[in-house]
Amino acid sequence: MAIADLDRQPDSVSSVLKVFGILQALGEEREIGITELSQRVMMSKSTVYRFLQTMKSLGYVAQEGESEKYSLTLKLFELGAKALQNVDLIRIADIQMRVLSDLTRETIHLGSLDEDSIVYIHKIDSMYNLRMHSRVGRRNPLYSTAIGKVLLAWRESNEVREILSEVVFTRSTSRTAADVDTLMPELARVKQQGFGEDNEEQEEGLRCIAVPIFDRFGVVIAGLSISFPTIRFSEGSKNDYVSMLHDAARTISRQIGYQEYPF
Repeated sequence: MAIADLDRQPDSVSSVLKVFGILQALGEEREIGITELSQRVMMSKSTVYRFLQTMKSLGYVAQEGESEKYSLTLKLFELGAKALQNVDLIRIADIQMRVLSDLTRETIHLGSLDEDSIVYIHKIDSMYNLRMHSRVGRRNPLYSTAIGKVLLAWRESNEVREILSEVVFTRSTSRTAADVDTLMPELARVKQQGFGEDNEEQEEGLRCIAVPIFDRFGVVIAGLSISFPTIRFSEGSKNDYVSMLHDAARTISRQIGYQEYPF
């Protein structure tokens, strides 16, 4: 789309196009002054300045002190790296998730941390008619889900409290943790035993077991889980599920660069 066409776009669309035009121009230069930048993107200096100040406040643009020139920060690179990481993770995890699906016939989830929630980034549906109703992209609480507990358990306690500082603990069932102080001892158990459980804490009649996936730096970047209705579960099968999950998570972790999976 030509720059000249921007004025014929709705205001919101036009603003987005202008932002990306500025970002693209900044990406072509190590640093650039506002006069040259406004000429390059064919916008007024006042308009470019307004957008730059917003992008600067969000951390995407930096301003050189004496020269008053602008440059991109690494925040866009960070976003791109996260996207690539998730794409690679999903592609690699999909193979192991399908193995788990064949072995258990239950719902298999891959979830990651997004601010103060878990987000499902991949899912294999149960082969049974009675199955868990979830979808990729859905958010769920950290405190009442097996994957959520796994994503928190390997973090320092002060970081956990910070992540959950604005979270309202909604008691979905009588088993749901009431507050962060109630949750902390359980997170310690999760780390020690190597897996997390949702024992009808998010939804009556539904259980879930999850294990961690580590990146090349040994940081837990995702959780892998099996979910199933309580009527298809017996305590005798829990160890088998945990073992299968660890086998899958160990393989995934190794393929993304972590060789010392602890379980």
